[in-house]
Amino acid sequence: MPDKIKVELDGVPETLLWNLFHRAAEARRPDALLNDPRAVELVEAIDFPFEKFGKPQMAQWHALRVLCFDRAVGRFLQDHPGGTVVALGEGLETQFWRVDDGRVRWLTVELPETVDVRRRLLPDDPPRRRTLAGSALDLGWTDEVDPAGGVLITTQGLLMYLRPDEVRSLIAACAERFPGGTLLFDAVPHFMAERSRDGSLAARSEYTAPPWQWSLDPGEHREILSYHPNIAGVRDLRYPRGRGALAIAPLVHRIPVIRRLRMPIVEVRFGDGVSAA
Repeated sequence: MPDKIKVELDGVPETLLWNLFHRAAEARRPDALLNDPRAVELVEAIDFPFEKFGKPQMAQWHALRVLCFDRAVGRFLQDHPGGTVVALGEGLETQFWRVDDGRVRWLTVELPETVDVRRRLLPDDPPRRRTLAGSALDLGWTDEVDPAGGVLITTQGLLMYLRPDEVRSLIAACAERFPGGTLLFDAVPHFMAERSRDGSLAARSEYTAPPWQWSLDPGEHREILSYHPNIAGVRDLRYPRGRGALAIAPLVHRIPVIRRLRMPIVEVRFGDGVSAA
């Protein structure tokens, strides 16, 4: 058996291992909602104390979140064969292998310490799959994108760790630089972010991620529309149907008691140009 690859990360970069751990846990189930054999392979190849994350109690919820992203990417690729997907803060996400149509061009943008880990475990395969070291906030990555075939920008588990002004600037820059493109992101509702910052979430988990700085309630579309005049549309995506209690996941937006408690997955559509106003 080959030696395992030692991974040492902390702070926000360490959250990629939490995400990987839960994807792999779901993928191992006989009734798995998520088909992700690469996630299982990665967990087995990495030397890291995954037991610090405790039991993967969030695995199914996390799988539904990931599936929602996968389906949105799949719709984009159906409409834009050979288009470009830019994955900001992708960590050790293995979405490329779940959605690849044989033509997509995939650019991962990650912090240098995370890129080092990703390239050891998931080496680039140019020209279709490349990794760029740098912050999503350093807009140099936009010069690496050919918008001719259509552009979809995805960011899972990233924006909530940025300051509100950074989120606004990043979304505005994408709207300006990629007319006709789409942005897909997830967010945490305001009450969860507040609990994250005051420490009350920490008492409920064996592992606590860094505090969330930016938040967005489901349906809070006017906030996003205000970021740039070339934002033409905003909508929340529905979660897929899960097992057991999570079978109601696609319908939670209709249940008043819990509809504003869910973590929204938001699709932002950019117009074809910048308004003169």
